[in-house]
Amino acid sequence: MATLLRKIGLIRLHNRDTEDPKHHHNHRGGGGGQQSASLRGKGGAKSGGHKPQQQHPAGGAGDASPGPGKGKGKRAAELAQRDKPPHRAGPGPAAAAAAAAAGGSLVPAARQQHCTQVRSRRLMKELQDIARLSDRFISVELVDESLFDWNVKLHQVDKDSVLWQDMKETNTEFILLNLTFPDNFPFSPPFMRVLSPRLENGYVLDGGAICMELLTPRGWSSAYTVEAVMRQFAASLVKGQGRICRKAGKSKKSFSRKEAEATFKSLVKTHEKYGWVTPPVSDG
Repeated sequence: MATLLRKIGLIRLHNRDTEDPKHHHNHRGGGGGQQSASLRGKGGAKSGGHKPQQQHPAGGAGDASPGPGKGKGKRAAELAQRDKPPHRAGPGPAAAAAAAAAGGSLVPAARQQHCTQVRSRRLMKELQDIARLSDRFISVELVDESLFDWNVKLHQVDKDSVLWQDMKETNTEFILLNLTFPDNFPFSPPFMRVLSPRLENGYVLDGGAICMELLTPRGWSSAYTVEAVMRQFAASLVKGQGRICRKAGKSKKSFSRKEAEATFKSLVKTHEKYGWVTPPVSDG
């Protein structure tokens, strides 16, 4: 009987030592679970140690392996080099030049649009202010419905002047001028010239060009309004002894824009070189 019991005990010990670890883990808690997790961790570390060579043949271990493995590593490196995203490499000179050209073309376009908006708002306000003038000093007509091209009628000059007497005698109701506004108005002056009648003196030159410093880039200020410019022009006509031309043959000849532009360009160069003459204080 004792011999039989000893045999049964040996069998049980043998079975316990040869049990499957998983089955053994299911029947044990606490320390057994930690031991099983430790075993799994060791197994993972071991398998993880072999994975880099299998998954990354292009790495150092793959390159060091002899035979076909080394060839596969080189092939993988070539494919990786070929398939690199293009944005990682810096743009070539041609691409950089194209990008710079594209960027450069956008800035002036946006700037031009902004200038057009500023010019339009300013001119609309100017039109409204002129329409509200109580003395009907000037009136405006748009040329071909363009907001940037005006025909301005000057209805009044000093009534004590010889020019006013000329206007009465010749039944001239107004002096007609043309104003064209550049893209960067009001930061640059309009081009202004006399259309009719044909005037002499009064700082009115060939083609109807007007010799006034405030109409030049150097003398202009964005604070000047069209009304203020026209009042200054009316004063300069009287100061310069302007008269309506009555000479036979010459009085019927119209002023020319081309001639006015050439004359104005010439006088600006002259005054930039020699300066503008300041009138005496006694002249106002």
